[in-house]
Amino acid sequence: MHCSLVTAAFGLLIPLIAGLDESSLTKFTNTLTLEHSFKPVKESYWTGFPHHRRTPFAVSPDGSSAYIAYLDSTETNVYVQKLDPSTFAAAGSAVTVTGAKEAGGLVAHDDGFALLTNEALPSGTTNAPAGSTPVPVLYRYTNGQQTWKTFLGGPNVHTTDGLSASPDLNGDLAYSESSKMYGAYFVVTDYQGWAAGHFGDSIQYVADDGTLQTIAGASSSWGCSHNTGIAFEAADQPPFASICAEDQGAIWLNTKTQTMDGVKISNENVTNGGSGEPMGGMSGSYSGLARFQNSDAYIFSWVSRGAINLHQNEWLGGDNTQAFPRTTNRNVAIATFSDKNTLNGPEAISVVGAASGDDQVNWITTGTADRSNAHVATFDASNALVTWEEIAQPTCNFIAMGCSGTFTGSYFQQVDSSGAKVGEALQSLDTYVAGDMVTFSDGRICWPYVDMAWSLAANAPKTSVTTSMSFACISLSATGASPSSGSGSSSSAAPTSASTSVATSSALSSGIDISLTATSELTSVIAIPTVSSTVRGDETSTTPSTTSAAVTSTGSSSARSTTGLTSAPTSSANVNTSSRTTRRPRPTSAAASSLTTPPLNSAFSASTSKAQETPLATSASSSFVPSSAASSAEPTGTLTGMNFMCVEVDEL
Repeated sequence: MHCSLVTAAFGLLIPLIAGLDESSLTKFTNTLTLEHSFKPVKESYWTGFPHHRRTPFAVSPDGSSAYIAYLDSTETNVYVQKLDPSTFAAAGSAVTVTGAKEAGGLVAHDDGFALLTNEALPSGTTNAPAGSTPVPVLYRYTNGQQTWKTFLGGPNVHTTDGLSASPDLNGDLAYSESSKMYGAYFVVTDYQGWAAGHFGDSIQYVADDGTLQTIAGASSSWGCSHNTGIAFEAADQPPFASICAEDQGAIWLNTKTQTMDGVKISNENVTNGGSGEPMGGMSGSYSGLARFQNSDAYIFSWVSRGAINLHQNEWLGGDNTQAFPRTTNRNVAIATFSDKNTLNGPEAISVVGAASGDDQVNWITTGTADRSNAHVATFDASNALVTWEEIAQPTCNFIAMGCSGTFTGSYFQQVDSSGAKVGEALQSLDTYVAGDMVTFSDGRICWPYVDMAWSLAANAPKTSVTTSMSFACISLSATGASPSSGSGSSSSAAPTSASTSVATSSALSSGIDISLTATSELTSVIAIPTVSSTVRGDETSTTPSTTSAAVTSTGSSSARSTTGLTSAPTSSANVNTSSRTTRRPRPTSAAASSLTTPPLNSAFSASTSKAQETPLATSASSSFVPSSAASSAEPTGTLTGMNFMCVEVDEL
């Protein structure tokens, strides 16, 4: 970041904070050669749209080593590769975790690492889930050798509450040096017990010696219903800071409760079986919640369609609410916390009949572009980096899920600890966040990504493979010197110049051509569900039919769309101003049967002239079961490499 000095009327020099620019970003293109091929695209749950397949990344406390984990392209094993943090090149051979199905979280230690993953139990295991369904497991490796292995689900884990598996882990791992405790937060589906056949999430703690801990007020066997977004960060002592997005209408700071209750961060438009991917959806539950350095404060990022016209959640009853979306596209929002339990500012309202349900939200973006893949990391005690991806002219034809269209850039925005933006967002057309954003001891925030032509089109290739990884970094001091390691040592590595590949957001606003020159006709589609099944999306094979109204806008993809969505009208309904006194209960065995039949919490209107930010007046009582097929046949190909990337900011 650069600061200019201007002279005020009284002769004082006042710094003008400009935020991030091209010099803030340093890339390390294809520095890591993978021993095994890697498939960088993960199909999202519900829509099948392309997501980055997560590559967990971590740096040791002493800064001398880094590790990256990845699932091989045959989806047979997970490999953990040690890196030189000054060059992002391999340091030795990769460790093979045989039979692991997902790289779900990684913690680096000075003598090795811990990996959260899932794997099938050996054939013949008593009380194992059917069909070799994977269960969650935590590994600890010391100096390249397995030290211990602890199952976090399956037989003999929280047997009273029911047995759980994790066919899609979609979780995260954190470690507290103060308590010497690992915390893991991940998605589960129960195969025995009162919630059998349904999806929730679980929080488990493991001691340094590999002993699974059951901690009252911290451990959880089944928390948030159909959580497709997890945010998790270490605290000095359990419970760790946790946030979940559920399929009943809210995002919760649930550090104290571990369930779909606690501090209500946001009202969200959701649908049965999915919370709408606010924290990345499939393969996206990482770097969503970050702790400010040497502080008890946290910051959280997510994407949202906003919330209007709150109405009663008829399934949960009481004053539990659901919402209609304010927009068909998603924008980026952040929230800050003074500690792991306390939200700064008011929590989201739960007032049946309220016309607006998102007045408390701190929006980082506005407008009609669709934003996704939001993540956050902290530079120090007072500065953070928020990032996301954009589609300038999106097609959003799935209720409460992702959108598709032409990728128009990754964005990187500096914010302070109060949640205020610092300068403008930096845009990159060839750098993406595809793994954990890690703060190095020299202040840089770095992460892995694949050097590829990224596409957010519905029919984007999903079978390409690579044997290279890249990295990128951003920091609060762009000196132009060679990047250093986490311990501050210098490096002779020559990073790729950012000047030819990164454009600032001001270039777009001023109409400067930044190489997106293709002109195409994009169609915005609003889908209206016509299926009345009340079975959740991932618990039925029913195929829906939809009716759609298409809105066509033509223009160059090198400029952002400024038309298409309009402000939503407010409701004139009488507002119940009574305070929220009824918290949503944790489901019991008596309620298990009704888990399959909550009402749909989503509906859109269609216009023949414009995609509206307007709620439907029709009843939201029917369920929409999405088709698993999101696109036609997709091309295949082979990528040539993977990159890592860092961004830097000048400090005043």
